[in-house]
Amino acid sequence: MATRIEIDHRVRHPEKQHRPDNPIARKPSWIRVKAPTHPVYHETKALMRDKKLTTVCEEAACPNIGECWSQRHATMMIMGEICTRACSFCNVSTGLPAPLDIDEPKRVAEAVAQMGLKHVVITSVDRDDVPDGGAAHFAAVIAAVRVAAPETTIEILTPDFLRKPGSVETVARAKPDVFNHNFETVPRLYPTIRPGARYYQSIRLLDQVKQIDPSIFTKSGLMVGLGESKPEISQVMDDLRIADVDFITIGQYLQPTVKHAAVEKFWTPEEFEELAAMARAKGFLQVAATPLTRSSYHADADFEGLRAARAKQLAA
Repeated sequence: MATRIEIDHRVRHPEKQHRPDNPIARKPSWIRVKAPTHPVYHETKALMRDKKLTTVCEEAACPNIGECWSQRHATMMIMGEICTRACSFCNVSTGLPAPLDIDEPKRVAEAVAQMGLKHVVITSVDRDDVPDGGAAHFAAVIAAVRVAAPETTIEILTPDFLRKPGSVETVARAKPDVFNHNFETVPRLYPTIRPGARYYQSIRLLDQVKQIDPSIFTKSGLMVGLGESKPEISQVMDDLRIADVDFITIGQYLQPTVKHAAVEKFWTPEEFEELAAMARAKGFLQVAATPLTRSSYHADADFEGLRAARAKQLAA
């Protein structure tokens, strides 16, 4: 039987079309993954379509989609599939988003319950067009999942809510189990890699969450391969620890298209082990650092590790 290949013909990044092409480097052997073939992968995809839900797995072209979806681990992306920002590393579409869908929290909760998830990760596009950046929508999704799947632990991955006063408080008071916000890269590279964001706003956000509710686990992620140095990564780790962040993830940046930022270096598995050792030495409760690590990769097992690490820390 012939395999049907779905091709996305959308112009996802009109703001990047004027940029010069950056040739895509050949990936080393430790980066390559197999094409998804497991039947549960197709079941997960069908459920996402049935519930009219968007996933960051698809929109961001995650290399782990085959593995994760085959285990019914899909990261929901709420508030639409169009982002108001144009980060040079990101494959999510940029443009003017549609109005928020007030029925979306219910559909997300139904999907979580139907999949029988032990742990769910919920992220979003940036919604600078909305007065609160979508904070109330995040809170509504968390509340809906609590009702539909009360045993499921909830991890959120939010935007920075830049110039949206009160938004961090709104989301934190909805009491997710894990509040994740990614730094993505070192501060020197923000103007070219994350131009719409501000490094110190990200620090402030994660610090605010801990001030509001110290029981919420906080988490952040970095990409490597964009030209950062090891001392710069070390400084970001220190900044995260000053904000009492519990969990850091570090993965290899992969270039989505020729219009995106180029990969400056493929860090080796041995170098990732060195970064992991550095992070553990700085006192993070949980560390995930491998070439294919992404924010929600193995998030369920990592959450169990987080809980165990905190229990051990409190018992000491």
